[in-house]
Amino acid sequence: MRSLNLRRRAATLAGAGVLAAALLAGCGAAVTSDSDSGSTTTGVQVAASTGSPTTVEEALAGDIDVEAGDTSYDESEVIDITLDGDTATSDSDVVTVDGDTVTITAAGTYRLSGSLDGQVVVDSSGDGAVRLILDDADIRSDSSAAIAVTDAESVVVVLADGSSNSVADASSYDDTSEDAATGALWSTADLTIGGTGSLTVTGNSNDSIVGKDGLVISGGTIAVASVDDGVRGKDYVAITGGDLTVDATGDAIKSDNETDAGTGFVLVEGGTITVTSEDDGIKGTQQVLVSGGTIDVAESMEAMEGSTVIIDGGDLTLHSADDGLNVSGGSSSGDSAQGGGDMSADTSLQLWINGGDLAVWSSGDGLDSNGYATITGGTITVNGPTTDGNAALDVNGTLEISGGTLVALGSAGMAEAPEADSSQAWIAATLDSAGAAGSTIAITDSDGKVIVEQVADKDFASVVFSSEQVESGATYTVSVDGVEVATVNAGEAPAGGMGNGPMGG
Repeated sequence: MRSLNLRRRAATLAGAGVLAAALLAGCGAAVTSDSDSGSTTTGVQVAASTGSPTTVEEALAGDIDVEAGDTSYDESEVIDITLDGDTATSDSDVVTVDGDTVTITAAGTYRLSGSLDGQVVVDSSGDGAVRLILDDADIRSDSSAAIAVTDAESVVVVLADGSSNSVADASSYDDTSEDAATGALWSTADLTIGGTGSLTVTGNSNDSIVGKDGLVISGGTIAVASVDDGVRGKDYVAITGGDLTVDATGDAIKSDNETDAGTGFVLVEGGTITVTSEDDGIKGTQQVLVSGGTIDVAESMEAMEGSTVIIDGGDLTLHSADDGLNVSGGSSSGDSAQGGGDMSADTSLQLWINGGDLAVWSSGDGLDSNGYATITGGTITVNGPTTDGNAALDVNGTLEISGGTLVALGSAGMAEAPEADSSQAWIAATLDSAGAAGSTIAITDSDGKVIVEQVADKDFASVVFSSEQVESGATYTVSVDGVEVATVNAGEAPAGGMGNGPMGG
């Protein structure tokens, strides 16, 4: 497996806004195969183009390789390590045992089984991947990380078929220096976790799973609990398969490189993800890219956050105490009560929804972009705030709609409508008095035909609806539990509102 190939054209950009603007220049897609290692690489680059990516495919390109390690192996080449209480045994001379510490010093494939009250260290300075097969392994440390990769070209953790594995770190570490481990499963090298078995990771001191370069989850049933961040990669976190459950006090899934262009992203292409977090659910300091999979953020402060968020597919359910989906972090970002192309809108901050099913329940803003937002497809339902300090839709620049279906319910005080000249028509209404949770909202055309019917999960005082069924300029009636509450013309914001701006009420 090749190490992460960082041909950084803008490695030391000054300022998050400059970085985000550079990152948005990606284009094209490249997926290549490393014939030597059998790994698959997906590239993400800062391209020469000045245009912003509008799809996940455009955002994925060729300058930075996401290494998806090969979880297959030759049984004849496996080196067995038997864990036994506070010690271990192995016949290999590249495996050393010093008390309760097992150290692997060369590339190869190693099978760990049994229980260890100690630590497994990977310290391999040579070329080649270190493959750790966890086969009913239980590793617990009372002084540091349970598994610590201090040196390797790359590491692949394979969860053996039918196996049940667990790793847990100490509640406090003996070594707290700057370069010391900070998670139960901690790696300085590119890390892939896959296979078909199960793994429980408990972070008792800080984080649970930490990749100091890149981190890929390609398979397995993985349960993560952490007193801080749950799954954390510096350059990226890529989830392509498996069943991942994260319960974190800090951020649940996070990529945090803010310095190097083309990094700091979370990519979800497949798998099932369930998140409970006291902070952010899924956070890419630069990008969040979703093209597939099932994501359920059951509890969070902000459910999904990035400087750029692109959703092309997948099934997403986002619950948040604050914003449901938040695009922020650029050079001049800042919430604006005025919308309508406000000067504070940052062009480097972009939300694109091109497909998939997205349902949001938020106490703060539902869809919030401090820059711009575009919807070209998908099915989007927003159950927004009930207080007037937030809105179901909050975009500092413009919200353009050209396809898909959008139903957004929320409070009326700061309610916003899409851009008036969007290529797909929309309907927006505010109510004189709030509708109650459980009420049925119906929108009918001038012939009395119901074009949408929705049961409100929360109290609401504003309604925005857009789909291909809406005809620009036509008149529609909004009813709540069979009682007409508003008559509106498609493309016109109520109370004199204009396009993406306050609708009044």
